[in-house]
Amino acid sequence: MKRIIMLFGLLAIGGCSSAEQNTDDPNQNSQEDGPRWSIPVAQVLDGGPGKDGIPALENPNLITADQTTVLTDGDLVLAFKNGNDVRAYPHIILDWHEIINENIGDVSMAVTFCPLTGTGIGWGRNINGTETTFGVSGLLYNTNLIPYDRLTDSNWSQILNESVNGDLLGERPDLYQLLETDWGTLKQMYPNVRVVSSETGFSRTYGRSPYGDYNNNNDLFFFPVPKDPRLPSKEKVLAVLHGPDAKAYRFSDFESKHVFRDVFGTRELLLVGNQKFMTVFELTGDTGNLTFEYVFGDAGSDVVLQDGEGNEWNVFGEAVSGPRTGDRLGMVDAMMAQWFSIPAFYSTTLYEE
Repeated sequence: MKRIIMLFGLLAIGGCSSAEQNTDDPNQNSQEDGPRWSIPVAQVLDGGPGKDGIPALENPNLITADQTTVLTDGDLVLAFKNGNDVRAYPHIILDWHEIINENIGDVSMAVTFCPLTGTGIGWGRNINGTETTFGVSGLLYNTNLIPYDRLTDSNWSQILNESVNGDLLGERPDLYQLLETDWGTLKQMYPNVRVVSSETGFSRTYGRSPYGDYNNNNDLFFFPVPKDPRLPSKEKVLAVLHGPDAKAYRFSDFESKHVFRDVFGTRELLLVGNQKFMTVFELTGDTGNLTFEYVFGDAGSDVVLQDGEGNEWNVFGEAVSGPRTGDRLGMVDAMMAQWFSIPAFYSTTLYEE
């Protein structure tokens, strides 16, 4: 384990040094060619492993909850639901692969995950009417993953959710809202969930992070990135995005209440959470007139809310019983993240009661 972390550290230091010192880099912006990047190219750093050195997965093997042998109840997972199909993408797999290209029914999605910022985001893989897959470029900006699409070889910023270099410069993917929680909680809600197997075809020590205690050490960074002292750097927050702005919610915001409303930009938000998960929906139309009560707790039930009309809503914002059965609360561009990473990309405010 120590050898793996040491190797990563040497690659990180070497990659950072070479990217900052190489003034003849052909990717550098020039007045003659015009800007090739929409982000400062001098701050685009070589992460070390190289392009596809971290191998993305494509439609990996899925197993049932009782078949997994590497996941513990406390391991974090990203979850997505399409109809009755619920899938889990464990951090311990994503730590080593960072991108999983999936087809879930009629949804073509790339689960993108950056271990150095703790950000997990679902991207649509249909770009301008053509399905593609995403790979790991080996580059970083503000210590965050830069995927590339295999259709045009354009580079994308994960946290900005935008192509920042190449033929698709300025394009944005459709976003799919993911739920981040621990494996034990997800199994409680969805006993029939299917999870990505550790039998990926690659030899990796799943369950042992290649980054050591990075997630718990507020002073450990492999690459330069701005720090915002308002919160501990690695504290996990729920970030809601609105143009160039973001608003961050903390687990402590859900200690005395598990459901509350907030307004961000022009949107009325409904926040739901506990010490295991945080999620957010937009109240549109007459859903803004409903009164919501937090009711989560029964094993084998994904219901987290009940409203004054008698509707029950699950953790993905779907009405599963009552007169609005089949309706869905508005989806919001949001992600779980380590705190430092959000102010590095967005003008960020913190929620205050």
